[in-house]
Amino acid sequence: MCDNCGCNITKGNESLIRPGGKLAKTESGKESISVLHSLLHENDHTAHHNREHFDQHNVLAINLMSSPGAGKTSLLEATIQQLDPNLRIAVIEGDLETENDAERIRKHGVKAIQIATGSACHLDAHMIHEALHNLELDDFDVIFIENVGNLVCPASFDLGQHHNVTLLSVPEGDDKPAKYPVMFRSSDLVLISKCDLLPILDDFVPDRAKQYLKDIACTAPLIELSAKDTNGMPLWLEWVEQQRQKRREWLLNNPVSGHHHHHHMATDGNP
Repeated sequence: MCDNCGCNITKGNESLIRPGGKLAKTESGKESISVLHSLLHENDHTAHHNREHFDQHNVLAINLMSSPGAGKTSLLEATIQQLDPNLRIAVIEGDLETENDAERIRKHGVKAIQIATGSACHLDAHMIHEALHNLELDDFDVIFIENVGNLVCPASFDLGQHHNVTLLSVPEGDDKPAKYPVMFRSSDLVLISKCDLLPILDDFVPDRAKQYLKDIACTAPLIELSAKDTNGMPLWLEWVEQQRQKRREWLLNNPVSGHHHHHHMATDGNP
């Protein structure tokens, strides 16, 4: 965890860390451990409510994670173009600065909320909570969350999503799962992206990537695809639809209690 880069201090939790805040006084010699533990506890607390909120509105939330430049936004653009037009989607974009990715999504006629994280190299549940104030969830079936490009911190912060999808792009090399095992172990699906480059970058061997995933005990299914030439995209779209159907069936058997409160979602209650 990058305690020194400022990623632990975000708008949602800075009041806990600053002097006089909840975490300002910690055990001598254990400050970093205490702050991190409490931050993750507070984050998980908010994530729980985010997930309840998605469930109350029957929305599937998918968190996309990868290194910078692995093709998350390009994947979303191709997904928007090829997904069933009756499926109503929105995107929450996370970047340190700019609205570049959100603007790319909006050009396709899809609602996109941009979160500028500042110094934080990951999204957290507090940021998603704030973003939900700008979305009428009854208007959507699926929300894609594009996390900040980073293969470390995003794996530790629950956002309230239902599934994690991690992209491993061909230009990165096939050994990323071995180097960043926590990220890939937290995945519900792994996508090898930019597969149109395999004939050029032949040092990336998909079977070797699969072996690295197996070595770290990652049991997530794997799909090879290219947003550029659309190979493999039908398998990805089918996976999204399958998760949506599974979520609907689960909600039928496990109805979510509570009011459809949107602008004043509670931040207390069950942990």
